[in-house]
Amino acid sequence: MLAVWVEQLLGYASGALAAIREEERYPALMAWAREEGAELMGGDLAMAQALAPILWSQTPLERAGFTCEPLARPGRNEPCWCDSGRKTKHCCGAVAMPAEVPDHLMWMLSLRDWKGPTLKAALESGHAPAQALLEAGLIAAETGQRGRAQQILESLFQRADWSRLPAQAEPAFELLIDLYQERGFIRKRAELLDEVLERGPLFLRGVALERLCLMHLDNDDLDSARSAFVRAQQALPDSPTLAYIEAMLLLHEGHEEEAAERARFWFRRLARKGELEPDQLQFLADLAENPGATLADQLLNAEEDLAEPLASLQELLAELPTARGLDVRRTAAGELEYHSSAREDTLYAAWQKHFQVEVDDESALGLKGDPWIQAGDWLRELCAHPEWLDSPRVVESLTLALTSRFGSLPWMSPSLFEPLADRLERWLERIRGEGEGPFLWDSADNAVLLRTGLALVVGMERGARERSRRLAERLLTLDDQDSLGLQELVLDQLLREGRDREALAVTETRRDDTPVLGLLMGRALALFRLERLDEANEALREVRRHNPHALPMLCAEQTRPVPSGPDSVAEPGTRAEAWQYRTLMRDQWRTTPGALAWLQEQIDA
Repeated sequence: MLAVWVEQLLGYASGALAAIREEERYPALMAWAREEGAELMGGDLAMAQALAPILWSQTPLERAGFTCEPLARPGRNEPCWCDSGRKTKHCCGAVAMPAEVPDHLMWMLSLRDWKGPTLKAALESGHAPAQALLEAGLIAAETGQRGRAQQILESLFQRADWSRLPAQAEPAFELLIDLYQERGFIRKRAELLDEVLERGPLFLRGVALERLCLMHLDNDDLDSARSAFVRAQQALPDSPTLAYIEAMLLLHEGHEEEAAERARFWFRRLARKGELEPDQLQFLADLAENPGATLADQLLNAEEDLAEPLASLQELLAELPTARGLDVRRTAAGELEYHSSAREDTLYAAWQKHFQVEVDDESALGLKGDPWIQAGDWLRELCAHPEWLDSPRVVESLTLALTSRFGSLPWMSPSLFEPLADRLERWLERIRGEGEGPFLWDSADNAVLLRTGLALVVGMERGARERSRRLAERLLTLDDQDSLGLQELVLDQLLREGRDREALAVTETRRDDTPVLGLLMGRALALFRLERLDEANEALREVRRHNPHALPMLCAEQTRPVPSGPDSVAEPGTRAEAWQYRTLMRDQWRTTPGALAWLQEQIDA
């Protein structure tokens, strides 16, 4: 019954709004209510007449600067406000509404209908009720009007009085953050987060901190993510979302056992409170049992159209037979070369008909386009033709595609990247079987295998650190010119594992004369940990000669991101280079006792 009433009310209110807009005069609305309005209410003239004054009183009028002209509600024995001439108690006062009419309904419908300058003026008037802005923004987003949704929701969160925000503002806030991300308004996104964190209501501050934590994780900025998580935990200590975020954070940091332990803590704590829905409680139970697998399943389920083909790909990779050997030759100069065979070229051509995106030979991990637009097609075709994976070129483009989408998610490593690493390592064994000799990037088709290796090293870096490092070291022995820049990655991994002497040894084998900030800083950290302070101080002097921004940026508790150049490459000696290093390795400096204080001493000296 209530659903029928809501449908009738919306239809009637929309008709009433159209009638009001014709001349914005009350008598015209009442004339419409007694004729067309009664029909919309199923012939109930009394209900149509009773609704009209209520809706008029809450309708914003363009001629009045988007204010309303509310009618004074008459007493029982006074003339009815519908202009029937009868007393209120014998007219509209005798009509019982099935439910209360929302006092923001006509504003919400107006925001839904207005366009261009009129919508802009209405929003700038500041008269729109918060609930109307909230609902109109959500409706615009649901109907695909992203620009309109952003415009309306911005007005909701630009209010001076945050206490007027409706309690349901949380999904609108998250939606606006997502719209800024999707539409490239990165500065606006940062400003909104800062504004909410500075003076927003407590429930929104917690949500903003959660989103900030996830954003830092997406950018591999683990130190900032940890800081945001701690602040979120203080703001919303019983938020079930924190269990999910902490599991992700610990997995990113390489603490799989601790992730499971903390998930069990959250499950026990929130289960005792008894405030969660059964599906939320089940998710926490699954998270406690196996954090990585649970997060992987959740991600796949969230992929909508790709959930089924991605699950099929996981099954295919889990059962993939051993790869065939490769055509590897030794040149007269003793170099090793891989040459693609005719069969491999045929398999690649069949795959490329569906994949359609080419590898960018000028970039270490680049593709000339977005392969995920047509991913449903190529995923299904690959699962139907697993023999395509006998071609290294197919494995190369598949790995690049997977790394571009899932490479920063440690829980995707076991099912997507490690099986492909098995295949690549089989091929690398074939190369090494030909004996010692350099396997150079520019020779024959060598770049196909080396680029695949780099993509797998990146894809496994968070979820299978040790294997990622071993593969990187193996590639370095083949390509001793370090065409892929793997030396710095190996160094970072050794430092994370606390293998400081091995890390120091890596820094003593320079493969070119160009100083790299990561190698210089890594050397300083390894020497500090080994308590070789004189050498560590000299290493820092070399760092400061190379990049004067590195130490201050690393020591700062908070600092704004610095954009890099094309392809995310930062020029040596710039603030962007210093920012990139801070993002990747500040957590290691922070967790090394006394390390940041030592850096600050060098800055102050």
